[in-house]
Amino acid sequence: MKSARSVAEAGSSLPTEFDDAVMWAAWLYYADQMTQSEIAKRLGVSRATIVNHLQEARERGIVSVNINPQAGGRTSVARALMQRFGLSGVFVIPNGEEESVSQRLGDAGARVLADQIEDGDIIGVAWGRTVLAAADQISLTRPLSNLTVVQVSGSSTGEPDFSPELCTSLLSNRIHARCVNLLAPAVLSTRELKAALLAEPVLKKQMDLVHSTHRILFGVGDLGPRSTVRASGIASREEVDDYIARGAVAVIIGRFIDAHGAAVGGDHDERMVGITLDELKQVPSRICLAGGRAKVPAIIATLGAGYATHFVTDIATGEALLAV
Repeated sequence: MKSARSVAEAGSSLPTEFDDAVMWAAWLYYADQMTQSEIAKRLGVSRATIVNHLQEARERGIVSVNINPQAGGRTSVARALMQRFGLSGVFVIPNGEEESVSQRLGDAGARVLADQIEDGDIIGVAWGRTVLAAADQISLTRPLSNLTVVQVSGSSTGEPDFSPELCTSLLSNRIHARCVNLLAPAVLSTRELKAALLAEPVLKKQMDLVHSTHRILFGVGDLGPRSTVRASGIASREEVDDYIARGAVAVIIGRFIDAHGAAVGGDHDERMVGITLDELKQVPSRICLAGGRAKVPAIIATLGAGYATHFVTDIATGEALLAV
């Protein structure tokens, strides 16, 4: 017997904001007030399957008269975020301990990415604690072939526990994909050295892969004293403080942005090796993992500027984003 998720996959693609086809069918029936025949056509299954889904929704406690408050609340927040920021999909996890938010977001992000991956995909990977958690927990639900995982920013000399090369290597190992680490530092000493290095044939091929990614997994960094960017080593304390003085509120894959999501450039940015913000927007599927109230301004800048197509967060952060 097929699972609810595999039934949806066999017919219509399961939206990111729903855990499985049972919750999706229940939402369409009780919240969107679609008929069972309309839902069957939407999911690409028989009407009898929809009847079974609705029965299972009641048995599992997703639905009584209305959708279960917790499940419905998460889905309502997800849909509101999709509408506000023009996202293709949002996955909202329940609230939990603040200390474990990166791990829990990583688990959810791993599920979102695993559901999307197709044969022949080139997957770009950034860095950070949440991205590392996703790389560590991902598990494919079906056999896939000819996968490539590529590091999209140069290597850093700072905290090794969530470095770009570690995130890339770990994800590729989990999904049995070819691993392509970017053989260059994240930041070089001069623009001329960067230009000369990127002219090398090996790095040109690696950057071509970066520019060919079908999906990319990245996080959003704030610029506080305990932020990931300060531990990463891609910028000195003085450089980060200079970015802040010039209006930066967030960092995405090593690139600093202001409250409107515009790049805060400068000499440091022009010496960086890796995907640019404009190139990021060219990737078809851009999965952003971020949560925590301290990151709300950074997340708003990121989502508002259209850097993500899919977003994974916790319900407290989602509600805070909608309240701004």
